[in-house]
Amino acid sequence: MTPRNRFPRIALLAGLCIAPLAATAASAIQTVPGMPPVVNPANLYSEAGAGHISPAVAGDLARIYVPNLRGDSVSVIDPATYKVVETFKVGQSPQHVVPSYDLKTLWVTNNAEGHTDGSLTPIDARTGKPGAAIPVDDPYNMYFTPDGKQAIVVAEAHARLDFRNPHTMALESSLQVPGCKGINHADYSIDGRYAIFTCEFGGRLAKIDIVHRKVLGYLQLDKHGMPQDIRVSPDGKIFYVADMMADGVFLIDGDSFTKVGFIKTGVGTHGLYPSRDGSKLYVANRGSNKIHGPRHGKGSVSVIDFATRKVVANWPVPGGGSPDMGNVSADGKTLWLSGRFDDVVYAIDTITGKMRKIKVGMEPHGLAVWPQPGRYSLGHTGIMR
Repeated sequence: MTPRNRFPRIALLAGLCIAPLAATAASAIQTVPGMPPVVNPANLYSEAGAGHISPAVAGDLARIYVPNLRGDSVSVIDPATYKVVETFKVGQSPQHVVPSYDLKTLWVTNNAEGHTDGSLTPIDARTGKPGAAIPVDDPYNMYFTPDGKQAIVVAEAHARLDFRNPHTMALESSLQVPGCKGINHADYSIDGRYAIFTCEFGGRLAKIDIVHRKVLGYLQLDKHGMPQDIRVSPDGKIFYVADMMADGVFLIDGDSFTKVGFIKTGVGTHGLYPSRDGSKLYVANRGSNKIHGPRHGKGSVSVIDFATRKVVANWPVPGGGSPDMGNVSADGKTLWLSGRFDDVVYAIDTITGKMRKIKVGMEPHGLAVWPQPGRYSLGHTGIMR
């Protein structure tokens, strides 16, 4: 082959090598300033996969922290023995246990339902020991800005988001969200530009511009609905919204803020948790459409395949129950959920659906599994990235 003939072939090979690089560059996500990069645009959960344990949490005590809403306490379960090894008192009406952005603290959100003395109880993630509570107004739930510079306390009773120092919890600014009655759960766009919050008592969603701190608009799901947890798809395009009155999950295009589908799951659809490989979504169906449901209800867990958007498994709670909030173990093998109306915690095999029950305090709610894989936490019971 002459040099003249060789050059086009070299150029062609070079072109083939450059093309995938160009495609990768084109698909890169431009995140908001200060937010860590999205490593895999096709799966924003890639860095929260099994085995991706940060050195910051590698030595932390393996525990399940269960806030008992009516017991004003936290039950601590050793996942190796499935036994409660400690119970300690916290503030009034603990709702969720929230991992901090820097993964060093687990915050118990004591919103003191119907009272004005709400607080946040810090738990040292390394030792599992609680510290002194910090007075905070109505902390039903808590998230963190994608750059980690502020905590967002969800003041449900006031339809308000309070932006606070993520360490001292000193108030820095507030955003009123008047059209979102019962504001409580949220998740972020893949680039961190906006978040979508659920409005439990208004049957709608609120879209919040996180960069400019303003309400972008509202979306009515169903005037008789009661949206609960919300979770974004691995590719960041679709938000899955659990609705306990609709007994299923609404699909929302986040960018256009429109409804694009619905998946029927089970009675009282409530909590949403992605599998560690980002392929499935575990859906906790609380077994009742009532805020205060009966014991031994028609509780179940549904498994949705993200690729097909279809339910591929459904696991009823043996003898009835009330699966609520929780998360997946670090290795992805166990789904831990509180049994809200049955005063238990469920440890569920993510392959077979087999369940174990552990007795805890009165009305367990948003439990946290710790440690979890991931570089940082965006809040709730562990929205890890």
